[in-house]
Amino acid sequence: MKKKNIITLVAVAVVGLAAFLIATWKSSDTLEQDFHIEDIDAISKIYIADKQDNHVLLQRVADSTADVQWTVDTLYPASQPMINLLLSTLHDMRIRQQVNKNAIPYTIKTLAARAIKVEVYQHRYFINWFHGKVRLFPHEKLTVTYYVGHETQDMMACYMYREGDKVPYVIHIPGFRGYLTPRFPSDPLAWRSHNIVHWDIHHLERVEMDIPASPEESFAVQREGEGFVFELTQGHTRIHDFDTARVAQMLSCFANLNFDEFAEAVPHSDMKASFANTPRAILRITNTDRETREVRTYLKYDNPDDTVSMPDSSLYDMFDVNRLYAIIDNKDTVLIQYFVFDNILQPASFFLGKEKSPFAKE
Repeated sequence: MKKKNIITLVAVAVVGLAAFLIATWKSSDTLEQDFHIEDIDAISKIYIADKQDNHVLLQRVADSTADVQWTVDTLYPASQPMINLLLSTLHDMRIRQQVNKNAIPYTIKTLAARAIKVEVYQHRYFINWFHGKVRLFPHEKLTVTYYVGHETQDMMACYMYREGDKVPYVIHIPGFRGYLTPRFPSDPLAWRSHNIVHWDIHHLERVEMDIPASPEESFAVQREGEGFVFELTQGHTRIHDFDTARVAQMLSCFANLNFDEFAEAVPHSDMKASFANTPRAILRITNTDRETREVRTYLKYDNPDDTVSMPDSSLYDMFDVNRLYAIIDNKDTVLIQYFVFDNILQPASFFLGKEKSPFAKE
């Protein structure tokens, strides 16, 4: 009996040792395969921070039917192209090589001083049996933390360290020419969506254009039944003979209307000269759910310092022919393109077929 027990213990020990050796061999053999994240669909949120105290939280919206799929700091819609690029980067990145042994101390020191920290959280299950067919007790878990460093000398990869590893690695995406560090910005503005409205014509209730300098040119397009009516807002005069093609073209722009960029980097003197004037046009868009967005537009001067020396600044007409300033919902100051807004920033007379808009770029 004792002999039988000894044989059993020896067998268990051999099996355990074999399992350990296999696991160790497998771990080292698949090192290059598991640095990336395979199941990006399970990612629930990503936290990015740098050494300059910039940080951003990107979070997936739980409701898969929502128009906004990800949020920035739980407050703003995220740019889906930026999110898609980040997720594909986490999925596609691979180890090109291990950092040279002699360079490891310097690389670690540099990463500690300058690296961008990236925390990835994923949905996990305490019980996950039969290749995901039985999943119980879901929870969110911090699954991996990366430290993204500077580019390599050939600009084709970057240095990265994954928390828990013994050494940093040189990381790249096979076939991609460039390094990956710029794909992990820690500035929240870099991640925010540039979309103003995403409402097709069937979800539009009212579009109102207020032109302060020419109130007689202000107008509104209001839904009435299955169609729309055109009204001059000064005197509330309804116009029946309007250009339906131009109005339809204008309304179609709201299916995907975007601004160019946030104006955070614009010099204060530039914006001060522009915003000292009356808005060029005030656009209000309301959908069938009674949600309203407001866009107040202002001329963007090419050289705002010249307005100071002008005897009559109203005569100053040297403005940027490509872009305008805009304030959205009294919150965000942005830049918009005439090219995008040319069919929208028009006076009433344009939609009545009488003249070309003074807002349009020549």
